[in-house]
Amino acid sequence: MAVKLRLKRMGSKAKPFYRIVAADSRSPRDGKFIETVGTYNPIADSKVTIDEEKAIKWLNNGAQCTDTVRNILSKEGVWAKYKNAKAPKKSTKKEVKKPAATKTTAKKSTTKKTTAKKESK
Repeated sequence: MAVKLRLKRMGSKAKPFYRIVAADSRSPRDGKFIETVGTYNPIADSKVTIDEEKAIKWLNNGAQCTDTVRNILSKEGVWAKYKNAKAPKKSTKKEVKKPAATKTTAKKSTTKKTTAKKESK
């Protein structure tokens, strides 16, 4: 199941209100969803509330964001926290190189094969 973080439209005509939800990508925009992550109210000075733990949990589980939700998360600072937590941490230990094992090379005897071919001609 492909999960997306996207907006679900609520409110009445000319007064939109959105919920940021984790939903199956095949479900309709205002249809069934898995979990509510936050809200977005563009009328009231773009008021946004996000549960950071839920959002980062879904992103770590592989949920994709729509462009609008990604912009909202980046303005709120959640996207940066997700990217920083996802980046691999550098180890402070110095790696000690082990000496290379002695190589034993076996000589190939390709000359016998080539001389055998020449003699048969």
